[in-house]
Amino acid sequence: MLMLLRFLLPSGGQGRGGVDSPRYMGVVLMDAGDMRRTLGRMAHEILEANAGAENLVVIGVLRRGWPVAKRLAFLMTQIEGTTVPCAKLDVTSARDDRPPADVDASEIPFDLNGKRVVLVDEVIYTGRTIRAALDALMRHGRPAQVKLAVLIDRGHRELPIAADYCGKVVATDRTDHVLVKVNEYDGEDLVVLEKAPPTPERAYG
Repeated sequence: MLMLLRFLLPSGGQGRGGVDSPRYMGVVLMDAGDMRRTLGRMAHEILEANAGAENLVVIGVLRRGWPVAKRLAFLMTQIEGTTVPCAKLDVTSARDDRPPADVDASEIPFDLNGKRVVLVDEVIYTGRTIRAALDALMRHGRPAQVKLAVLIDRGHRELPIAADYCGKVVATDRTDHVLVKVNEYDGEDLVVLEKAPPTPERAYG
């Protein structure tokens, strides 16, 4: 897939870089078609690895891991002809970088005990969100196994956590931002790598 330079995004907005940050060059990693095909491949990989959908459930990490999880569950349901349950997980109270939250927005309407769980997030970076997700998940039951599926792996892990199913591995700098837009929240499906502009020293050195 061609890496197309499409637009400039101010990182104080959807680039999540702060209101005083410089503008970032947006590099499109996935458009809607790419995302659709990638999730289709991942759905087949998950089903093949699990020899079908029996006892399989999908749980998405709020916020954007949730719509990705719903799409994976829907695709696997279509492929297998049997419903693959899907739920959403709020990890806020299990994070170690902010005060505990009083509200848990998780919705898991089925028994997790003994299930084969596919935990889904849109991006994996340091691994700390997934660490929190595992802690939060275990409060809801004791699954037989947990596997991780991510749309984008951008590297820079700080914990020994790896995705079992991955849509795309992207080489990034720590100063970069990966923006995943989904139709449910943003009105379009798009993955953009926001590259920080070079400093004057780097530009001329």
